[in-house]
Amino acid sequence: MLWDIVFVAATAAVAYHGITWRDEAGESDTVRLLFGCIALLFCLRVLFGELLDVF
Repeated sequence: MLWDIVFVAATAAVAYHGITWRDEAGESDTVRLLFGCIALLFCLRVLFGELLDVF
């Protein structure tokens, strides 16, 4: 249970950083967006599947 909470917090932080990151010109990086979206999927899977027991 504790590891699930730590995992959700870590993947949420990675997802937030990957999705909201911009360079000096205001452009986003495709690789960071990709890994941010993947981290968001893992975060939501563990949140709803393990912690909230929806799935």
